[in-house]
Amino acid sequence: MKKQLLLASLSAVLAFGLAACGNSNNAENSGEVSGSGNVPGEKTKISYWTGDRHDADFVKEKVAEFNKTNTDGIEVELVVKGDDFDTALDLSFQTADAPDVIRVKENTIGTFYKKEYLAPIDEYLSDEMKAEFPEMANLNTFDGKRYSLPNYGTTMRLVYNKDLFAKAGIANPPTTLQELVDTAKKLTEAGKADGAYGFAQNFKNPPSALGRSARVIAEMSGFGGFGYDFKTARYDFSGFKPIIEAFKQIKDDGSMLPGVESLDIDPLRAQFAEGKIGMYLSFSSEPGVYSTQFPAKIDWAAAPAPTIDGKAKGASGFLGGQWLALSSKSKHKDAAWKFMEYMYSDPILTSYQENGYGISMVPSISAAAKTPEVNGIEGFLPNQYDGVWPVYPTVAPEGMKSDDAFFKYMLNGGDLDATIADLNKRYNAALDDAIKNDGLKAEPDPGFDPAALAGKFAK
Repeated sequence: MKKQLLLASLSAVLAFGLAACGNSNNAENSGEVSGSGNVPGEKTKISYWTGDRHDADFVKEKVAEFNKTNTDGIEVELVVKGDDFDTALDLSFQTADAPDVIRVKENTIGTFYKKEYLAPIDEYLSDEMKAEFPEMANLNTFDGKRYSLPNYGTTMRLVYNKDLFAKAGIANPPTTLQELVDTAKKLTEAGKADGAYGFAQNFKNPPSALGRSARVIAEMSGFGGFGYDFKTARYDFSGFKPIIEAFKQIKDDGSMLPGVESLDIDPLRAQFAEGKIGMYLSFSSEPGVYSTQFPAKIDWAAAPAPTIDGKAKGASGFLGGQWLALSSKSKHKDAAWKFMEYMYSDPILTSYQENGYGISMVPSISAAAKTPEVNGIEGFLPNQYDGVWPVYPTVAPEGMKSDDAFFKYMLNGGDLDATIADLNKRYNAALDDAIKNDGLKAEPDPGFDPAALAGKFAK
């Protein structure tokens, strides 16, 4: 199915939910068996690995129900990993410990496919499932074969502390980079006596931090969020220059929460819930977090991310299209599929949205499921700025990756133009190598218009 057809269908029926990227105290990194498995007799044991923590309690409950009620003698072990998910998965495939079912995302499914970690699921799909679940090229389908099915998608926003804004006398969230810098400074001046600062990001993991902040600002401003220019089919990180300069200025001004170099996302959220952070950028996970994991002690809201100059020339990425995938190394593929089929059932996907874990990307579910009643959700509902970007070609450049190079500049300064030129050179060299030796396809699209991506999900 063409992506354009998917967008047209989704725009008519999309209902809105919410992701809540919380933590799982019981399951994370534990390899915990999530369910009692009360079916008598010998069990067929399979494992499901996920890097998601926001829905761990929900998934744990559903795994337990499956283990208790399935009549095929299948017992699923749920393993919730943290930021080491990709590394742990690579290691598992080098040994005999690879999982049977894998959580895949837009930025991992292509890599996992190339590494031959995934098995196609076409033989298991009924005609009804093929019709129900959108097929998205390079997001759940590769070379004509499906490897996953969609569940939910996420939006990206600026999250801000309304109480601190009021204290600083600021009426509205920033819409330009300069306003972001100025607002962070004013918020810090108003809140510093109480230990509050204007801005923060989880720079313990620069790809995670910039992937939820610099990316969306770039996309809203008309630049590819990963430095890839679809018009020329080349990498060009020059669009990130004013964004990284603004982040550096916020840090140099003393408007950034001290210690962001070692700040992970959950500690950041805990600080925000206590009123110690004025603004940050993140995904549509946050309302659920502040409803359950870190109950907010402040009045807060979400707004569209600022752009470089206040003009929206692109689209804020609406991310999703995949969820569970079958491991190529599974010795129990039939059993693994039975579990996947159960997780993709209408009752579970409906409950997933209605409980606020995600914005459905399955038309039949979004048409029927209720919108969850979670504080803050309204700021994350798809709007006129949201859209699905094409899939960019991923490459492995020699040397430091872009997010690490940008964060190094934020900390130490230097010549940003030289840094960007070096990134362009190394990323395009890696792109050329992948095209020549790996058969990677990267075709220029001179007519590509990032602004045309926006608005297809708004009611």
